[in-house]
Amino acid sequence: MAVTKIKPIKSTLSKALDYIQNPAKTDEKILVSSFGCSYETADIEFGFTLSQAMEKGNNLAHHLIQSFAPGEVEYEKAHEIGRQLADAVTKGQHEYVLTTHIDKGHIHNHIIFCAVNFVDHHKYNSNKRTYYNIRNTSDRLCRENGLSVVEPSENKGKHYAEYQADRAGKSWKSKLKIAVDTLIPQVSSFEELLQRLQAAGYEIKRGKYISCRAQGQERFTRLKTLGADYTEEAITERINGKRTRAAKASKIEQRGVSLIIDIENSIKAQQSRGYEQWAKIHNLKQAAKTVNFLTENKIEQYTDLVARIDEITAASEQAAEALKNVERRLADMAVLIKNITTYQKTKPVYEAYKKAKNKEQFRAAHESDLILYEAAAKALRAANVGGKLPSVAALQAEYAKLTEQKEALYADYGKLKKQVKEYDTMKRNIDSFLKTPRGQAKKKETML
Repeated sequence: MAVTKIKPIKSTLSKALDYIQNPAKTDEKILVSSFGCSYETADIEFGFTLSQAMEKGNNLAHHLIQSFAPGEVEYEKAHEIGRQLADAVTKGQHEYVLTTHIDKGHIHNHIIFCAVNFVDHHKYNSNKRTYYNIRNTSDRLCRENGLSVVEPSENKGKHYAEYQADRAGKSWKSKLKIAVDTLIPQVSSFEELLQRLQAAGYEIKRGKYISCRAQGQERFTRLKTLGADYTEEAITERINGKRTRAAKASKIEQRGVSLIIDIENSIKAQQSRGYEQWAKIHNLKQAAKTVNFLTENKIEQYTDLVARIDEITAASEQAAEALKNVERRLADMAVLIKNITTYQKTKPVYEAYKKAKNKEQFRAAHESDLILYEAAAKALRAANVGGKLPSVAALQAEYAKLTEQKEALYADYGKLKKQVKEYDTMKRNIDSFLKTPRGQAKKKETML
């Protein structure tokens, strides 16, 4: 599980970079890495990129924090997940410094990236949409690495400490929700539920809205503030078996046609004939969708379905790998273009420095330019670029072509990924309809 938050840096960029690189927090800087810059001179390299910005603004950089649950991930794995998150957010176009702090109870990553990209020098637009993309990317990376994920619908906007308290069942609202959920199957009316809550130690305040207060709690909590399932009307409907919790319903909706409802294991199905009827109708609809899918795709044998899934999955994996290769090439080219451009722009200062009689005085007056030149020269040597430098115009033309190729690959990958999900959904439906264990699915030879 990782909780994310992002904030702008409008001043003291150098201090922020120094803070996240603190040796005491980063295992003597072993857990420090960077992209598009050297972490030792990141503030100067950020400044050079910012000086070429196409738009005016107050942000120098953005500070992204990714916090993991205590004891859930190793240092190196957390750092790698942070790198993948930083790459996804900056898209190989922004310098960034990534550090992993291990000095507190929970491991957390700090990512500071330049507010302006070094490809076309446009500013990063930080808003709700980009933040949700960050959070969704972090969640995806957590799932891929076997870590838990904060459910957005239940924990939207919560601070890490609040989420942890809620997760442990320590918040007043969580305890009250648990108490209400526990009592609903045991009572026959809303009034009886209030009496049982009172017997459990809750103080009840009646009025326009029913409020409850536990022992030791400072303020009353209105039941309706617990969510749509906890209004007086909703609780009454739940007691009478006419309503199920929205949280459970939302999970059903998220699974879509993949859900085959197990009526025997549903408490509400046993309590409500109306719910049981709805479940049967829902199952019939899913069966009809599955049959239509098989007909449209001309799949008659179970083995044909499995073979088709394997084929599409392989194609999807190949497309994903091709896309990653193009993205890596684009990132490498973007950094190369940046370093060549910086090298060319600062070389005259370096040449003047070599000729200067008082080198110490000259360096003091042109320190930033000399640092940029030395950093660019070092990066070019590391990239095995020597002798005559490649043409920036030619590299930019190749970058543009690769960008078009990336967009085409992304569209193909999206279609294949959608197909994989759709076929897998239908296979799970069929396995459930035919009572076929998923692990034995490939052995099934039955006609569909």
